[in-house]
Amino acid sequence: MSESAHESEPVRIPDHDLDDLVATVTRLVAESRKQGETLARLTDDQPSEDDSEPADPAHPESPASASAPADGNANDGPSSVFILALGAKAYAEELAALTNWVHNLLLPVYGREITTGRPWCRQWQEHPEAVARLHALWLAWQQLTDAQAGLTGPSTWHRDHLDPALLQLRTPDGPFGACTTSAARSDHRLLASPEPAGV
Repeated sequence: MSESAHESEPVRIPDHDLDDLVATVTRLVAESRKQGETLARLTDDQPSEDDSEPADPAHPESPASASAPADGNANDGPSSVFILALGAKAYAEELAALTNWVHNLLLPVYGREITTGRPWCRQWQEHPEAVARLHALWLAWQQLTDAQAGLTGPSTWHRDHLDPALLQLRTPDGPFGACTTSAARSDHRLLASPEPAGV
């Protein structure tokens, strides 16, 4: 048999190696897709010149010069994934995605009964602390429920992220302390924040 005929013969891969290969290709395709989505999200979140100031959810019209880039170049991409550091347009888009996750996954699965000991607010998007904590929880959920996080990722998310976040959000002196404490009586009120020193 000639050497060229030997090169054109099909290669037989053992079944156990084929399973590993299929799993590896599947993982790489999923990883590539996720990276593509992340890249698309990052490029979509590029602040425009009109939208370069981070949004202060309590005062969207207030300037945020302290968090602007030192060199004034707003087109270097997002400097933070933290929702409160995003520009107004990116903040609105991220809040919409967060709202979808909170309403369709978090609350149906983990939203326990509303009581005086565990208040909740249907207008949680108006509470900056709640938005910040829920966004951090969602980011951790995205990372720790990914296949790359391994089999203990979801358990780690529950222990290190979900439980502490819900304890802070739903404590009687938390951000919803003045809001709904009974499912039969919906209420919403923002608590006053301490004034910064020197004001």
